[in-house]
Amino acid sequence: MTIEIRNETTTVVDEREFVALSRFVFEAMHLHPATEMSILFVDEEAMEKLHVQWLDLPGPTDVMSFPMDELRPGTAEDPTEEGLLGDVVLCPTVAAKQAAESGHSAVEEMLLLTVHSILHLLGYDHQEEEERREMFDLQRKLLLTFLATRSAS
Repeated sequence: MTIEIRNETTTVVDEREFVALSRFVFEAMHLHPATEMSILFVDEEAMEKLHVQWLDLPGPTDVMSFPMDELRPGTAEDPTEEGLLGDVVLCPTVAAKQAAESGHSAVEEMLLLTVHSILHLLGYDHQEEEERREMFDLQRKLLLTFLATRSAS
């Protein structure tokens, strides 16, 4: 699995943590071992430009997902095919504001947003209530399991 990380902000990011989380989610979703993805950390100005360009919405947002090969989750018996999952673009300052409002750390918020984005790249959505429940339940399970295994080691 190849997870490329680029940080174009002044925010200090533990890249290893985001790579480990991404690999954990890839394995849990039975993605091919050669699956590729990138995570880009940007400032609010850059995020706002992307938000306007792609969604025609004003202001910066927390995270955006850009799928590439439209990969879908596999199974243990039938992993997904090899390919380029896509790009995740995170804005640490927006995430930090949300984290403060939610009562947890900015890192926890960015890890949550990473899982959320990977699920979007895999075709999950939350427009309808049933889709929302499925995606958010899976997102919570993946993140909590990852955090539990990280603190146990």
